[in-house]
Parts: sequence; C-alpha cells; structure tokens
Amino acid sequence: MTLGENIKYDRKLNGLSQQAFAKKMGTTQQRVSEWERGKIEPSLYNLMRLLKVFSISFEELTDGIEEK
Repeated sequence: MTLGENIKYDRKLNGLSQQAFAKKMGTTQQRVSEWERGKIEPSLYNLMRLLKVFSISFEELTDGIEEK
C-alpha cells in the first residue's frame, strides 16, 4: 500500500467523490487525484486537515504503507 492508496480508500470509505473531498479539504479535484496516484504527497497542513475530515489518526492513515 501507498499513502495515495490509503487516501483513496478512506475517501471511498467515507462515500466522497474526489470533487466532494477536495471541497472539504479546500483544494482542487486535480490535487486530490495527484495525491491518490502518488504524483505528489500532501503537505503537513493538508495531512492534518485530512485526518480531521476522515476522523482518523495518523497511524490509521499510514497503516500498511510499505517502505521503498
């Protein structure tokens, strides 16, 4: 698993489209897509915001991520 895959999993688990999630995050759908595909990683600010949107801990978000 990657961070992007975990973000996508949690977004879908919460029943959010990329567009709806982007709106809650105060960003664009394109940015969410880039996170999920692993093109870029969210900033620390966005990670903290993401944890609040999903109501999860950092450990839950990063569970199963493999080191490269």
